[in-house]
Amino acid sequence: MPRPGVCCVIGAGDATGSAVARRFAKEGYTVCVARRTATALKPLVDQITVEGGKAVAFGLDARREDQVVNFFHHIEAEVGPVEVMVFNVGGNVRFPVLETTAQKYFKVWEMCAMAGFLAGREAARVMLPRGRGTLLFTGATASLRGAAGFAAFAGGKAALRALAQSMARELGPKGLHVAHVVIDGLIDTAFAREHFSQRVKEVGPDGILNPDHIADTYWWLHQQARDAWTFELDLRPSAEGW
Repeated sequence: MPRPGVCCVIGAGDATGSAVARRFAKEGYTVCVARRTATALKPLVDQITVEGGKAVAFGLDARREDQVVNFFHHIEAEVGPVEVMVFNVGGNVRFPVLETTAQKYFKVWEMCAMAGFLAGREAARVMLPRGRGTLLFTGATASLRGAAGFAAFAGGKAALRALAQSMARELGPKGLHVAHVVIDGLIDTAFAREHFSQRVKEVGPDGILNPDHIADTYWWLHQQARDAWTFELDLRPSAEGW
């Protein structure tokens, strides 16, 4: 019997990453979810399993080349062929420029850019022989413009966008769909409701992104026909100023 297709979600946090994993599991994919601590993924894996899906949790530091290489090797050997890779690692930190140490800047760059490169390269390595696959990179407002206090984050996210552009131009003709999604707005999370409660109250339900609706867009991108692929799109609430 053929093994089920796999969707890898690297950076399966409690909002967008988890929603994307649930969406692809709903469509019959085995989802391999990864974040720094595997035990933090237990609620997500349990939820997907209860709902009839298949999920496997991995502890992964996506900045480390050996760990990323082993991650994809294990999945291909033990779980199934990787058909979708979603890179959703964060790094949204705020520091004034003069308080941004070299260590902080480099760590944010590693999380946003270096980890994205490693994940994209290794996913492409296993997809190319089959001539198909989807690689989705989560961007942010900072992918397009810098802002006060976000020099490190903007630098990392801009680099990730450039990486995705390069990969799309190189790998698209070989059958791999590479897309970059700019998330421009506050995402509805427990963290946002706790730390930005006043803003959440002010903007109302139309002013904050629902992770499940973001996940619907990721699924739509994966489903696109080869003659009409999207490289980049932006998602923002109707009430968001831009």
